[in-house]
Amino acid sequence: MSSKPLIIVESPTKAKTITKFLGKDYTVRASNGHIRDLPNSASEIPAKLKKENWAKLGVNIACDFQPLYVIPKNKKENVKALKDAIAKAELLYLATDEDREGESISWHLLDTLKPHVPTKRLVFHEITKEAIEQALNNPREIDLNLVRAQETRRIVDRLFGYEVSPLLWKKMAPRLSAGRVQSVAVRLLVERERERIRFRQASYWDLKAVFQKLSSQTGNDQFEAELVQLQGKRIASGKDFDPENGNLRADEKVAALNEEQAKALTQRLMEAAPVVSSVEEKPYSTTPPSPFVTSTLQQEANRKLRYSAKRTMAVAQQLYENGFITYMRTDSTTLSEEALHAARSLIRRDFGEEYLPAKPRQYATKVKNAQEAHEAIRPAGESFTPIDAVKQQMGEEAGRLYEMIWKRTVASQMQNARGKHIVVQINIDDALFRASGKTIEFPGFLRAYVEGSDDPESELADREKILPHLVENETLKTLQLEPLEHQTQPAPRYTEGSLIRELERRGIGRPSTWAAIVELVLSRQYAFKKGTALVPTFTAMAVVGMLEKHFSSLVDYDFTARLEDYLDAISRGEAENLKYLHDFYFGDGYPGLRALVEQGESSVDPREACRIPLGRTGDNQDIEIRIGRYGPFLTDGTQRASIPDELAPDELTLEEAQKMLLNASREPESLGTHPETGEPVFLKIGPYGPYVQLGQSGGQEKPKMVSLLSKMAPESVDLECALKLLSLPRSLGEHPETQKKVVAAVGRFGPYIKCDKDTRSIPQDRFSPLDITLEQALELLNEPKGKGRARMKPALLRELGSHPVSGAALQILSGRYGPYVSDGTLNASLGKNMDPNTVTVEDAVQLLEARAERGDAPKKGRRRRTKAPAAED
Repeated sequence: MSSKPLIIVESPTKAKTITKFLGKDYTVRASNGHIRDLPNSASEIPAKLKKENWAKLGVNIACDFQPLYVIPKNKKENVKALKDAIAKAELLYLATDEDREGESISWHLLDTLKPHVPTKRLVFHEITKEAIEQALNNPREIDLNLVRAQETRRIVDRLFGYEVSPLLWKKMAPRLSAGRVQSVAVRLLVERERERIRFRQASYWDLKAVFQKLSSQTGNDQFEAELVQLQGKRIASGKDFDPENGNLRADEKVAALNEEQAKALTQRLMEAAPVVSSVEEKPYSTTPPSPFVTSTLQQEANRKLRYSAKRTMAVAQQLYENGFITYMRTDSTTLSEEALHAARSLIRRDFGEEYLPAKPRQYATKVKNAQEAHEAIRPAGESFTPIDAVKQQMGEEAGRLYEMIWKRTVASQMQNARGKHIVVQINIDDALFRASGKTIEFPGFLRAYVEGSDDPESELADREKILPHLVENETLKTLQLEPLEHQTQPAPRYTEGSLIRELERRGIGRPSTWAAIVELVLSRQYAFKKGTALVPTFTAMAVVGMLEKHFSSLVDYDFTARLEDYLDAISRGEAENLKYLHDFYFGDGYPGLRALVEQGESSVDPREACRIPLGRTGDNQDIEIRIGRYGPFLTDGTQRASIPDELAPDELTLEEAQKMLLNASREPESLGTHPETGEPVFLKIGPYGPYVQLGQSGGQEKPKMVSLLSKMAPESVDLECALKLLSLPRSLGEHPETQKKVVAAVGRFGPYIKCDKDTRSIPQDRFSPLDITLEQALELLNEPKGKGRARMKPALLRELGSHPVSGAALQILSGRYGPYVSDGTLNASLGKNMDPNTVTVEDAVQLLEARAERGDAPKKGRRRRTKAPAAED
């Protein structure tokens, strides 16, 4: 059998698409992401290095920050398969993605596989036959500047995470994490929440009028106007009030109305005749938005489709790897000649010549790093695939994102929207009202795409506001005057989209990292979602406070942005990576990471770091929030109260805290008395959830407590149910063979049965420890016991179908820790906001690939111990 060229890409999906274009003349294999990385655990460190004091860090600082790369256990089989494939090849092409991460994957493949055949680098920003053939005709060498930039970022993030996170564990609480970009993103959320905490609401009033022409015959020429001036002074609006005290800012030219004044003014003005004082018409022309880059795609998908940044990038990855869009991690708004020709041909055909500008539109880009600035995100190919065809092949979720990309690309090459703005001012005595109108004379690009709208046609109608024909000095009729109350509003919390926009504006992070940053902040429980808003937790408030005090430079926005610029300079070959690492760790005219951590070890007071002052009560009691080992709680020095997980920091006022502490100090009302002991039975909520208690607290003996079962709602627990729980552990009788007692109980990992030293978990979808019988318990004891701790057999939730590459059956199962997808070899948990009933085959493949790429995926049926994370961005 003759040898043929081998192409290595990152993912099976990408491999399948390329194989479709190249046929049998090439062998295409997937690396499944990075094949090696810094060690994630001590077990991955080579035996000869385990005694080195730097090995756990994975970076030998004393030896020019030399990284220690290891091949994770679950990657070794694939590495062997790739080596075997190279042995049969005549030529090797490394065709990973064109950004820093992709360049790094190619370099690691080359360094690890050590091919004996000629090796070239292929890059293409879209997976089409033409693009692949062009790349094959123009291969290049691996760009070591890009590799060094990626490696430098990886080392910096490892140093930050592994040096600062342990300090958080020691001084604050276990499992906390810090990261170079993660911590800065959390700081943005915390600063916005502090603004909201300081905010004081103010009320103000104005008037809304409804006017009509005197000559009206049909009544269709009514229009609304709002009061803008009174006695020559501008009517106050929200921006005129200080958000931190609610007072009107001093300005002699501003008039603020209260309710009484607004109502009196209404009565007075109803007696006077309104007269048009001016009519102003101005033409306007609106240019289309630029084609999508990574940040604007994430923001618009979040606003329009309600997709998270992570979901957007996962779906975009599917579209890219299946050949429907260009590369999705970019900050360039440039369109290629091929794209411009495709868009202009489509506009001419589908919209008409009048919608086509004389010349193609070019959009300026802010990109500094020319090597990574390729092209905007657009439909791939020399002609754009129809939207319906993509929906049919990829499903509704991917189809909707593709539709947005398609419309935005086409709109970017269409004519401006043109029309007229009309502003009419009406005097009534000493009051001035204003009415605004807008007409669209030519919709231009709005015919194809409107930001934030799914339906351009309906949006066009909503955007027009028609006023009747009016002339100066024309007398009108007042149909209605209505006083309206308004309240000032606090600054809105960040959403995923607006947080990414702010990070981009400040120059923090890059297209390949924004989605991961947001996901990391949520997964590390530094924020939770309230609708689409990102709400920082109390733990986040305390951690940021500590970092600002002791690591101010590391969470400084400008400092972080400068580091990003330096990484860009390294990728362009304009800066030296070792100097960057040295300055970051040892400092250069400022304290480096090592000095800051050493200072923190001695100067951070754990009690102070875990304390968030809330305020002082009228009787001079200080109330504060403290971050404990198991989460935040309230205390006044003597009494404690748990803080609900979903309570936003700006909602916890001093008054609310006093109520919570008072309620916590009271014994709850008894559900009734125990029929045998006569003691009261209580239902309580503790730091680990709801439980029932027999007897009062505070005595010499600790009262008996039993947690509610996982599916029990506290409001459904009555005395009968509580007594059943308190009967646990419950004797079911003797085993007929061993005469040993069989007991049903609830433990740390859920309900179980025990006979002597033999235990089995009680599957909660089959039995309950409250009413399981001896016969049912014996049935469980006769079932084979799993290795290690007994566990329930995962319940099958859905059959998804076959894996598009391996052909393995994809299933969604319900396990001890929630729903997950499995292909029989790998398991991957569903995201927190993913519904098992709506997960597609594409979603499942993406989850499994991501799990494989992380290098921590255990084989099905095996368990691994977890440790507190040292976060890295």
